[in-house]
Amino acid sequence: MGCLQSKTVNVQSPDKEPSQDDSKTDLGKTGLYVPELRFSSLTNGDQVDQDQVPAFKEFSLAELRAATNGFSSELIVSESGEKAPNVVYRGKLRSNRLAAIKRFSRQSWPDAQQFVAEAAGVGKVRHKRLVNLIGCCAEGDERLLVAEYMPNDTLSKHLFHWEKQPLPWEMRVRVAYYIAQALDHCNAENRKIYHDLNAYRILFDEEGDPRLSSFGLMKNSRDGKSYSTNLAYTPPEFLRTGRVIAESVMYSYGTVLLDLLSGKHIPPSHALDLISGKNVLLLMDSSLEGQYANEDATALVELASKCLQYEARDRPEIKFILNAVEPLQKQKEAASHVLMGLTKTPVVLPTMLSPLGKACARMDLTAVHDILLKTGYKDEEGAENELSFQEWTQQVQDMLNTKKFGDIAFRDKDFKNAVDYYSKIVVEFVRGFIHLFLGLTFSGKHSRDLVLESKKLTLDRAADLDELVSMMSVPSGTVFVRRALSYMMNGQPELALRDAMQAQVCLPEWPTAFYMQALALSKLGMETDAQDMLNDGASFEAKKLNSWRN
Repeated sequence: MGCLQSKTVNVQSPDKEPSQDDSKTDLGKTGLYVPELRFSSLTNGDQVDQDQVPAFKEFSLAELRAATNGFSSELIVSESGEKAPNVVYRGKLRSNRLAAIKRFSRQSWPDAQQFVAEAAGVGKVRHKRLVNLIGCCAEGDERLLVAEYMPNDTLSKHLFHWEKQPLPWEMRVRVAYYIAQALDHCNAENRKIYHDLNAYRILFDEEGDPRLSSFGLMKNSRDGKSYSTNLAYTPPEFLRTGRVIAESVMYSYGTVLLDLLSGKHIPPSHALDLISGKNVLLLMDSSLEGQYANEDATALVELASKCLQYEARDRPEIKFILNAVEPLQKQKEAASHVLMGLTKTPVVLPTMLSPLGKACARMDLTAVHDILLKTGYKDEEGAENELSFQEWTQQVQDMLNTKKFGDIAFRDKDFKNAVDYYSKIVVEFVRGFIHLFLGLTFSGKHSRDLVLESKKLTLDRAADLDELVSMMSVPSGTVFVRRALSYMMNGQPELALRDAMQAQVCLPEWPTAFYMQALALSKLGMETDAQDMLNDGASFEAKKLNSWRN
């Protein structure tokens, strides 16, 4: 825990630092500590808890490049890999939140403003059955979408390429119902067109619950007319007109039902032949034998048949589908991850961050400066007594004056002079410490003899040293923190990290020292270490709060 465990022996500065987040910390008028729950569980209602999903935002390309380690091929999660026209990466944002980052091919979305407007519109559609969109990026030729990360693969993987066990019947019915819920919500939000609904667009979250990707709500080509799947699975009207209409989504939903029933990707025309020939058993996945009642399977087959009607007007509406599937669920109380045989992903405990912690997490240097100014030196024990011995020597008085000049420069954002003044304090302390201690302990000795005498310190003289240190105005943790931020403002994160670590030496359980280490480590591209520091700072913050309450 803390600076002694930071992996910073060979710190390398990145070639290009990520751009600073423009958002500002809202401290209110009092600057009081208000904890933020950065991770929370979903609510039981249909709507998503607004605190659980981040507000939609525009990311910089530098942020997303950093989140994906330079768009590393090792972080690609698209099932088609690098061959896919639009690649999806697993990324880690500055807030330490995992995200799915979709990078479109360069010819997609030539109009940046249209892309951002479309993404922002989709970003407003929030639901617990959707993989919610949390951001986008449009810089130069780059077009990227950022969504919640789903750790438990796609429906395609669980149906067609399963390893441990086939997807059980009850879970398949749940997929049908949950995705119908997602589509119903999209309809209510006037998002009736979902492009290319298929088993790859359905993903499973940390609880094993199926969710519909929000990427499908975006137009997926220059004109939004294309269908990426094999033409055998596309709606008939698309083949005739090249257009997708609301009823096309019901057709695609019918193909998903076929996937769920058969465990295979069967062309709709072939499936309809089996259904019309009353060969329903030939359609069913043999691995499901004994798991379902025949009437339930028949009901789902008939629903698929209705969705796959050639004429769009003959297909059912989403409300009809919801009412048809809902009674087929027999184990509503069973957790999805239990039904699927998944080892549940460990829950990330809430991390409570003070305003300073939040500002450091998003690398908002301006907000950090404002907070450090408001805090002053009040976090340091005994700070109120630092002037009690100021007249002891002129040297100590000079140090106090230098600190005052440093504080003025820091307040006025003159960070170069702030570094110079604070550095003088450290140098003067070391020089004065040696001079005063040797003068106190070895008064009248020739300097040549002091080295010999210094090896003969008694316990009494060591006590004299402790007393001297307690009387002197030592370089405080706040001085090191302020110099650390000044180094950061001057583009020297390595030196900032050194000072933040020194602040922790001065005050071992001071949250500010940990938060500043996190800030410096983030600037150096060491995100894992940075998150460790944020967590340590939050832990000590909670400990301090508890001590006050008790």
